[in-house]
Amino acid sequence: MTDHAKPGLEEFDWLMRTKGWVLFRNVVPAAQLGPIREAVLRSIEDCGQRQVALGATAAPDGTSHHALGQYPALDEFLAGRWLAEEVGHYFGGAPFILHAFNPVCVDPGATSYVHAIHRDVRTHGGDFRLMLNMLVMVDPFTLENGATYVLSGSQRCPQPPPEALFRDGAERLTGPAGSIVLFDSNLWHAAGENRSGTPRAALTLSFSRAFIKQQMDYPRFLGPDYGRRLSPEMRQLLGYNAMVPTSYEEFYRPRALRLYKGDQG
Repeated sequence: MTDHAKPGLEEFDWLMRTKGWVLFRNVVPAAQLGPIREAVLRSIEDCGQRQVALGATAAPDGTSHHALGQYPALDEFLAGRWLAEEVGHYFGGAPFILHAFNPVCVDPGATSYVHAIHRDVRTHGGDFRLMLNMLVMVDPFTLENGATYVLSGSQRCPQPPPEALFRDGAERLTGPAGSIVLFDSNLWHAAGENRSGTPRAALTLSFSRAFIKQQMDYPRFLGPDYGRRLSPEMRQLLGYNAMVPTSYEEFYRPRALRLYKGDQG
């Protein structure tokens, strides 16, 4: 990992409780950002074709979903386990898994669902931390190119804020390429309009407690052979220790061979 100034865990806790988000500047090395950006654009092109072909959207919307096992630069990013200490601390040391891994690129003048005021978890868990978001700035995030709006403290609000209140009170997540924001998935936020002349790329990830369903069943999406090549830490992160049986043969197993391990919550 690169050297980067970041708050201690006590300050991290305070910021997450009060604002609901923490910015870490210059985390990902510049040498990795070029391959990541190329992979983001390729994944968006691929998923855009799938979205239209399968009837999910009438036209590509600049988003990609579950871009794992296909692009080495993205797999390598995840294996870097950036800010793993902070993520683990957020969940109080409880096991957590990857909930979603979704690249996004906001083109100049374009709009999609990411521009609406939203939060990334449907169930408001109150003070119980169900899920955490990670925003990776593959390109610099500026006011001109649509830096994300966040309404600090809104993670405590089960209902969406009125549009005027949100726009008047929201802060913008600006930072150099390679920066990462961790934010409570209950936080109300929205992408900004890109008024620059170039697309703005990012990675959006979310992590959840191990007993929450993933947005994609990654162990079955990626397959057992992929899982066998992973480190123990990556098997945990991708959910291979929290799989749900689909047959009696998978259910009735010795404890050591069970798909859902006993320590997953």
